[in-house]
Amino acid sequence: MWVAEATWPSCVDAARMLPASEVVLLHVTGPDTERAVDGARAGLLGRGLPADGSAAALLEAARNALLDDATARLGRAATRVTRQGRPEREVVAACAEADLLILARDGDRGRLGPKSLGPHTRFVVDHAPCRVLLVWPDDPPTLETMPPPPPH
Repeated sequence: MWVAEATWPSCVDAARMLPASEVVLLHVTGPDTERAVDGARAGLLGRGLPADGSAAALLEAARNALLDDATARLGRAATRVTRQGRPEREVVAACAEADLLILARDGDRGRLGPKSLGPHTRFVVDHAPCRVLLVWPDDPPTLETMPPPPPH
């Protein structure tokens, strides 16, 4: 299961309904995340601050807290896998030996249609080398939100 910050509870809830012998919680940190945290720190506290490793420690603590919360919500043992890199590529690579990937829609949650998938999720859905269970992170929109058919 792809444990992404905004949508992980719905993925965990879907996994709880499945009779799985092994559950893997996958978290991916983007390639520029540590630099962004360091930049924010410098912006708030002043330029010229040396890199002291605090960004890496903060990110690790946040990731561990997120995985702790996901494990607690799951209610059973789970393997934790953390990766760093381009999220869409890392998730696809992590699925090489998986039977099923659970992930959530992360785009426009207010209407049905292709825009309900963000670019990383669209890439994963299109390239995952396993079955994919795609869940709505909230209640799904009604059928009235479906785009009209194209004009002919």
